Amino acid sequence: MIHPKEFLDFLYKQEIEFFTGVPDSQLREFCDYLTQTLGIGKQHIVAPNEGNAVTLAAGYHLATGKIGMVYMQNSGLGNAINPMTSLVDPKVYAIPLVYMIGWRGMPGIHDEPQHVKQGEITMDLLKLLGIDSILLSKESTIEEVVTSFKQTLLPALTEGKSVAFVVKKGAFEPVKKYHHKVFSTLSRERAIELILQNTEEQDAIVSTTGKISREVYEQREFQKQGHDKDFLTVGAMGHSSMIALQIAEQKPKRRIWSLDGDGAMLMHTGALALIGSRKPANFIHILLNNYVHESVGSIPTVAESINFLEIARACGYQATYQVHDEVTLIQMIQRIKIESGPILLQVNVSNGSRKDLGRPKILPIQNKIDFMQFLKE
Repeated sequence: MIHPKEFLDFLYKQEIEFFTGVPDSQLREFCDYLTQTLGIGKQHIVAPNEGNAVTLAAGYHLATGKIGMVYMQNSGLGNAINPMTSLVDPKVYAIPLVYMIGWRGMPGIHDEPQHVKQGEITMDLLKLLGIDSILLSKESTIEEVVTSFKQTLLPALTEGKSVAFVVKKGAFEPVKKYHHKVFSTLSRERAIELILQNTEEQDAIVSTTGKISREVYEQREFQKQGHDKDFLTVGAMGHSSMIALQIAEQKPKRRIWSLDGDGAMLMHTGALALIGSRKPANFIHILLNNYVHESVGSIPTVAESINFLEIARACGYQATYQVHDEVTLIQMIQRIKIESGPILLQVNVSNGSRKDLGRPKILPIQNKIDFMQFLKE
């Protein structure tokens, strides 16, 4: 294993001093140390999505002539491929970048369904993109990394190509976890419990990827209810509201609840504009905002510096509200159920979840089948 300090010191020696990306659990130790060391500022920016991170690093290179590092989960390659191929590639502007990519869904290692396909194709995809890479694993040492970098990656960088460190689970030594304090006493799971308790029999739920969907599943289990009313989105971060929008338009007699997180909403904020322009009267958008990327650590998003309510109103939402406590949340749910949507309700929740929070035990395909059957009834 490599200590994050050793790795950061090595990067500094290569004059790699700018870091941007979207956090990943596979990179948690490095991201924690990076945030504790640099904070969030000029030299370290947590980007809304991976494509933004690539272009931030490109701008840094244009301004300084130096090489930046972009970190991401391998699922984020989907967001990054456009600027990787149409902007920084040697056949376009030849802007060299160093990627750090967490390898989720690595073949032979059990992982969640949303990571399986991307895990299978990660190394082939990097090869197809012309990105040379080296692997970091539990067995890696900083000395080996330095040697491999100089022999394999540095020559490519000098030619205007980008390179990558692909990180397996456990490659970095544990460090003190970074925890972003959020001043809210209402837990996300309790908020979800109250929302589910106050929906109607015909209502459908579309929940975003990560802990929100996990908590929806567990709350149904605790209440001994089925899961057919809930579409538990795995993967496709930032896109669950688009799934919900089309369901709302195709099923206008049903009320559709879209449960989102601040990281997911920031990743594809343009979705708000489309929802507002379509004006589905049966669409309720719930933003469970804890201001961090909690599923992959507690690195803060930029949600504290923006106003989602004003953005949604400007995009055409019929009404926007914000609550901080259980009593007001229950009252607001009853209110918005009789109003015309689209409506955005921001629920400010605390950062953290149960240590024994489980994962859905139903396969995504079975969830799809059950949910579609519910919508037909």
